[in-house]
Amino acid sequence: MNVTVVLKVGREKSLLRRHPWVFEGAIDKVIGKARTGTTVDIVDNAGKWLAKGAYSPESQIRVRTWTFDQSEAIDDAFFKRRISKALQTKAQWFEHANTNAWRLVAAESDGLPGVTIDKYDDVIVMQLLSAGPEKHKAKIVNALKGLFPEHVIHERSDVAVRTKEGLEPVVNTHTGTLPDKVIIEENAIKIEVDLLAGHKTGFYLDQRENRKIAGQYCANKRVLNCFSYTGTFSLYALKGDAKEIVNVDVSQSALETSKRNHLFNFSEAQLRAVSHVKADVFELLREYRDSGKRFDVIVMDPPKFVENKRHLDRAARGYKDINRLACELLNEGGMLITFSCSGLVSQDLFNKIVADAALDASTELGYLRKLEQDGDHIVASSFPEGAYLKGLVCVKR
Repeated sequence: MNVTVVLKVGREKSLLRRHPWVFEGAIDKVIGKARTGTTVDIVDNAGKWLAKGAYSPESQIRVRTWTFDQSEAIDDAFFKRRISKALQTKAQWFEHANTNAWRLVAAESDGLPGVTIDKYDDVIVMQLLSAGPEKHKAKIVNALKGLFPEHVIHERSDVAVRTKEGLEPVVNTHTGTLPDKVIIEENAIKIEVDLLAGHKTGFYLDQRENRKIAGQYCANKRVLNCFSYTGTFSLYALKGDAKEIVNVDVSQSALETSKRNHLFNFSEAQLRAVSHVKADVFELLREYRDSGKRFDVIVMDPPKFVENKRHLDRAARGYKDINRLACELLNEGGMLITFSCSGLVSQDLFNKIVADAALDASTELGYLRKLEQDGDHIVASSFPEGAYLKGLVCVKR
């Protein structure tokens, strides 16, 4: 028996604009028995059909839409079509020549809500974040097997957001033998990726173009790379002839990977310019400021500070604090390259945070350019929330 979700009066507007989410507060009633991941029909309060979606009884996002075509079944062919379309889009419009690692499916923006799929050379890593993809996991795996028959297919559905959907963490290799690590190439730079325990699906593919841009500002400069993780901004800085680079991260294992990444790419003589410091970035920035250390370029790429709107003010204070300290550590004419990957922090809010940080540091910044996620992390026009990564290249004046 079909399950129908009936919306409250006037709450169909977002679906008419093809936004893929239906929140709990928009629902008037549910007709039929809807379990976790059940495909439901969504209708307006007068009974007009709007979309099909996956029901999630434990999430505030109660339904994530699969399709706005009433005749389209959510079957094996559906997932193969959606993944094939994403592959075709990336093959046609995304520049693959300089990398063997890229995002194949960017969830809602590629028409598959809650599904992230990345390609690392000959390994496909998928991450299923919500109830619908979890229910249809076998179909997604079968589609990937058909499209990438020689690839390892690995699942890294081990993120905390799954708890909001009532789902347990899952890590599983569906086909082939997973290597502990894989070496990818990006703009002629070799990078080690930990597919078992690395952040996200193993690596931050979204910063590819931004790393390249940052490297272009580093010639003969003293560079501080904060929240350095596995050192990839440092690799580009050194390739760009930086005079000195300090990588700072709280994770010793990430720093060890960073050291290996540098060894893959540079001579012993070049590596004398690079150091790695295990420390809390907030604390170390204060120590550097108080001791009079100064830098020409500071890269500030922190982890996500905010998971929900309740924590937005606290996150904004955190972003402001680290950017204020960065302003104080910059030489006059120095460059701050700063990011937020928190989707709840809008570009306008981020601009204001950085401006307020400069004001508190008694200085002024000039914004040279805005940065965003690379092109394989496509953003659907109907889903502006897909534009989560924002960055600024700023000069201290």
